Amino acid sequence: MYRVVLIDDEKLILEGLTKVVRWQDWNCEVVGTAGDARIGAELIRSLHPQILFTDIRMPGQDGLTMLAGLRSEFPDLQVTVLTGYRDFSYAQEAIRLGVTRFLLKPSKMDEIREALTVMTGRLARESRTDAEPEEETEAENSRAGRFLVNQAMNYMKQHFTEKLTLQEVADACYVSQWHLSKLLNRYTEKSFYDILNGLRIEEAKRLLADPSLKVGEIGARVGYVDMAHFSRVFKKLTDMSANEYRNSL
Repeated sequence: MYRVVLIDDEKLILEGLTKVVRWQDWNCEVVGTAGDARIGAELIRSLHPQILFTDIRMPGQDGLTMLAGLRSEFPDLQVTVLTGYRDFSYAQEAIRLGVTRFLLKPSKMDEIREALTVMTGRLARESRTDAEPEEETEAENSRAGRFLVNQAMNYMKQHFTEKLTLQEVADACYVSQWHLSKLLNRYTEKSFYDILNGLRIEEAKRLLADPSLKVGEIGARVGYVDMAHFSRVFKKLTDMSANEYRNSL
């Protein structure tokens, strides 16, 4: 049986999909439902479904980032999007990230049936022992990975002055911290902390141009609680102390 997870903030949609669709006709079983993206991502990590039906326009959540995260972390997951958001560019981006079908609400039953037929057909082909990875799938995974890294970088740029952790950024991108760490290394050739320190020190260099700010105050402003740590990182990345840098301006 193919395991199916459903994610939607509308309870009526979840109940309707669970009860109305004859899942057994496609050798499928609904093993979990979720009302938001974060819980849905956790469900997928614990239940390892092969098929996902999800909305990607839920209040306060970035559906495209969730989608990119899931497609990158679970490249074999077959995804159909159900949404009431009628934006062609949004649909195009979702399709580039590797969704099987993009269906507008209210979705017709024959559209859902067709999506199930396509998804289970793909899974059947992939399960054959002689099947080789498709170039198209690899390209989709690469796009999803790059999209996710861009989202992670944007989040870090907005929050680097805070007590930021890899787990927090991973949660914002709906992926595990292990997977995000792997993607950052692959696409930036840097670790999370290398990127974080780089952002902080670049901001510190900008602030050092203001003589009214003390070096210790600048370290705190860019996210360092420990002044000694700030000094070590600054010298490592610039080959000079913060005071030497200020005097060179």
